Amino acid sequence: MRKMLNIERVLKQERLMLAMTGFNRNTFENLLVTFSNIYEQQILSVPRQRALGGGRKARLCNPQEKLFYILFYFKCYPTFYVAGILFDIDRAQAHYWMHRLQGILEYTLGKKMILPECKLNNIEQFIERFDGVERVMIDVIEHHVKPHKEQN
Repeated sequence: MRKMLNIERVLKQERLMLAMTGFNRNTFENLLVTFSNIYEQQILSVPRQRALGGGRKARLCNPQEKLFYILFYFKCYPTFYVAGILFDIDRAQAHYWMHRLQGILEYTLGKKMILPECKLNNIEQFIERFDGVERVMIDVIEHHVKPHKEQN
């Protein structure tokens, strides 16, 4: 089965590259060289569980697909369900690859990729995290909720 997302098509269109990864094709290709080297070093530094070629075949087959996946993840922040559908992997694998590739991308870029923090539980946490913010705009959508029927 084919992946829902055609990476080759995206790589050919500059606007799609920028929209999906935040980088143009030339920058992507330059990053790919460093990313590939770091990825290979990481693979060689860890003892193998299986012989080369053993186990299930990976869906993110090559460094290009892996780099595209992690850049796409940090640009678009899809849920792992959505990332799984787009890249034809299970949501658990989407989660695994995000965490595995994040460190390699950080090393490649030379900076930390900071993930969104958990939601705020009280005003004190907000003030601590956003010290100095004078105005806050809250955007909400109202949904009608049917009242719960009591059973006698």
